[in-house]
Amino acid sequence: MPAVVAAAFTWIAMLSFGGILVETIVIYPNVFHDPPASLASAVDFFTVTGPADLFPPLGAATGIAALAALALAWRTRARWWFAAALLCLVVGEFLFSMLFFWPRNDIMFEEGLAVHTAEVLRRTAVEFETGHWVRLAMSAVTATLGFVGLLRLWRAPAASAASGHPGTAS
Repeated sequence: MPAVVAAAFTWIAMLSFGGILVETIVIYPNVFHDPPASLASAVDFFTVTGPADLFPPLGAATGIAALAALALAWRTRARWWFAAALLCLVVGEFLFSMLFFWPRNDIMFEEGLAVHTAEVLRRTAVEFETGHWVRLAMSAVTATLGFVGLLRLWRAPAASAASGHPGTAS
């Protein structure tokens, strides 16, 4: 059961990373190529659904799965990998997004030219794109830590059987 939950967490974390990578390669070049005009076009384009409809529930699922994997792997050394993945997810993705991206989203997509100058919108777009590389890297690290944790958890029974001590695999 712990390996199944760890595999589910790893799959969700990799799916999330893949989504952020696709957003980086496919969506963001269109959104940020010519602010403020491209920002207005993005608002018009995302009227039915957009990244804000996918990533919050996906992030919540990733966090819940990470907590479950950590809890079920608690008696093994693999717990450290899941704890690190959870920490990276919470600090590097959730808190960073909340503190850095949410205010910039408001400036670019809610307030726009009605409140800010074109120069402020251009500068905010550059800040957003620059910060996004940090978020993408943290998502990659989260998925990688989850994958390593899964491998360690998977190898723990074989290593413990060979050594005679349960949960001794690193």
